[in-house]
Amino acid sequence: MLAAYFDCPGGPENLYVKKVMKPHPGEGEVLVKVAASALNRADLLQRRGKYPPPKGASDILGLEASGSVAGLGPGCKGRWKIGDAVMALLSGGGQAEYVTVPEGYLMPIPNDMTFIQAAAIPEAWLTAFQLLHFVGKIQKGERVLIHAGASGVGMAAVQLVRLAKAIPIVTAGTQEKLKATANAGAAAGFNYKNEDFSEKVLAFTQGSGVDIILDCVGGSYWEKNLNCLSTDGRWIIYGLLSGGEVHGDLLARLLSKRASIHTTLLRSRDKEASNGCQQSFTENVLPYFSGGTSPQLQPLVDSVYPLHEIAGAHRIMEDNKNIGKIVIEMPA
Repeated sequence: MLAAYFDCPGGPENLYVKKVMKPHPGEGEVLVKVAASALNRADLLQRRGKYPPPKGASDILGLEASGSVAGLGPGCKGRWKIGDAVMALLSGGGQAEYVTVPEGYLMPIPNDMTFIQAAAIPEAWLTAFQLLHFVGKIQKGERVLIHAGASGVGMAAVQLVRLAKAIPIVTAGTQEKLKATANAGAAAGFNYKNEDFSEKVLAFTQGSGVDIILDCVGGSYWEKNLNCLSTDGRWIIYGLLSGGEVHGDLLARLLSKRASIHTTLLRSRDKEASNGCQQSFTENVLPYFSGGTSPQLQPLVDSVYPLHEIAGAHRIMEDNKNIGKIVIEMPA
């Protein structure tokens, strides 16, 4: 089969399509013929040699995929049959023609949704759902500040905050991105490049601040984050785009607000399937993607690249040009 590959860490130019062995499903695994996969920043980090796959995971890029069931390993419990349309969060291997997935990690593709659209769901939407509900314990009416609001996770979070009857506020780097977040349901949006988002957030919330911050930026935002975090607020860090170093009296500021910091990583984890996150998402969120011409939730696809143009897809994400998800389409 064909797969996205690189032989040594480096830039997008190191990526190429390689012919590799087709995987065979093991005990309790399902073989999926991949139709599409989506790009994540973790793929860029892995390509640079900074985010290795977990022990035992495929070293092929790709943390999510959509496609159809092509085979069943021994011990499968009969939930899936050949030809079923499925999508999954993966620990690796999604950007190839076939991937094996533990059967409990598979989710049905919502009615009337294409494989391209479905590929944009697992990583971004499960991450946003986990951050908001399992880590942040979001409540009705709370205010949530979402950094990188026009990213895949950001656009998912905006819609999930609205679904929870809470108030999404975003930051982004261009007016075009802020407009896209507003169309997705953001109550307010601020351009971090030319505005002090903490002052703007405090003004918007009439001095109260936000109850939850979803932060993939890290170090450079710490003072502004704490400035606009409410008393007893939850600051959730799931990425460090600006690095992890903090210079200043972080703990005193945090203590003065009785605030808490939570951290989590995006790479697929066994516990995510077992702790009920995926099951809860499947039962409580997936139905909102179905609804004919006007579903309540919609994945946003920025662009689609064929597998052999994967280097170009990486360049677009590295330049922060995408609004929503970049999808990689497999050969038919």
